[in-house]
Amino acid sequence: MYDWRKMTEAERGETLRLRRRHRSPDHSPPHREMKGEHTFLITAACFEHAPIIGASPGRMTSFSEALLETCRGCSREVHAWCVLPNHYHLLATTEVIADLRRALGQNHGRTSFRWNAEDRRRGRQIWCNCMERPMRSENHFLATINYIHHNPVKHGHVERWQDWPWSSAADFLEQMGHEEAVRLWKEYPILDYGKKWD
Repeated sequence: MYDWRKMTEAERGETLRLRRRHRSPDHSPPHREMKGEHTFLITAACFEHAPIIGASPGRMTSFSEALLETCRGCSREVHAWCVLPNHYHLLATTEVIADLRRALGQNHGRTSFRWNAEDRRRGRQIWCNCMERPMRSENHFLATINYIHHNPVKHGHVERWQDWPWSSAADFLEQMGHEEAVRLWKEYPILDYGKKWD
């Protein structure tokens, strides 16, 4: 996903031809329009992974609250979530993924306008398009919960899930209990989940 700048002109041309042949957007993830209730991993990142969300703890907190409020309006349930300085992940069940994407896009627009004013950077691009991945099975669902909660550890922000305040990990651990959380971690490992796109 982030290899474009490392490619030769010929590789870029071939990549674009393949994406167009599959009717995918040139530089953003394709979206699936699935009917009925489905659970998705939704990920969005700041442009070039710049740590714009993480400019301050207050910004991290207010963005987390706004993100969850947005999801409550367009999804049946948010199963897990995590906000990092330069991207976020959430696992949500929704009837209409297009409505949730649209609401997240509006949230991105509002935060871009506000943060660019705060940072005196009018016109700066803050967000890349979000992408969604439908859950294929219960195993995929549980590995995704582990992946989301482990993300701050993976990126070196904390040593334990529960130490990251902008995530559902502490609530998850409280509900599951330590033994059950350890069992789920071992039974549904993340392996190289998210490699090359996180």
